[in-house]
Parts: sequence; C-alpha cells; structure tokens
Amino acid sequence: MRWIIGILINAVIFIALAGFFDGFEVSGIGAAIGASFILSILNVLVKPILIILTLPVTILSLGLFLFVINAITLLLTDGLMGSSFELSGFGMAFLASIILSLANLVIQKAVLDPMKEK
Repeated sequence: MRWIIGILINAVIFIALAGFFDGFEVSGIGAAIGASFILSILNVLVKPILIILTLPVTILSLGLFLFVINAITLLLTDGLMGSSFELSGFGMAFLASIILSLANLVIQKAVLDPMKEK
C-alpha cells in the first residue's frame, strides 16, 4: 500500500513540476503515473548499482552525489517513457531530482509518518 501511495505522490509531483518548468513535460496523469512506476522500478534495480559504483564520490561529496544518481534515473525514465515524459537535459533532471527528493521528504514527515502512529 505504501508503494502505491509513493507512486501516486510522485505522479502528482511530476505534474506540478511540469506546470512550473518549461523543460519538464508530462502529457497527462496516465503518463505521470507510468513514469512514477518506471522510476520506482529503476530505483529498485538500477539505483543500488549506481550507488555502489560511485561510492567513493558519494562519500567525498557527503552524499550530495546522490542527487546526480537520482537525475540519472530520471533521465533513464525519460528515455523509457518516450515522448509522453520529457526532460530537456541533465540540468532539468538534476533540478527535478532535488525538488522531488525534498517534496517526498516533506510529505513523508508531514503526512505519512503521523498516519503510522495511529
């Protein structure tokens, strides 16, 4: 259940990002949900491999390189989704990864954690 809620939250964030930035385009809610689903699969399969391969850089940057890894997974999602989910380049993917991470953190702490306590 938590996984489905996370996919829906990411889909809403994708639609919001598409409304604010010109270099981020989502063709509709279905494409946002599909992109969120693909991103979650990539986060399970590809992201751990990227983290292990870039561990020295991640440690030297005190974890900030994880935003670059998130941007890479967003670009992979862009490539897999085709024209229904478009990012203009690495800079937009990097900005989207920062905003996506911060939004997920806020939503987790403000909404999901209080729901667990009940």
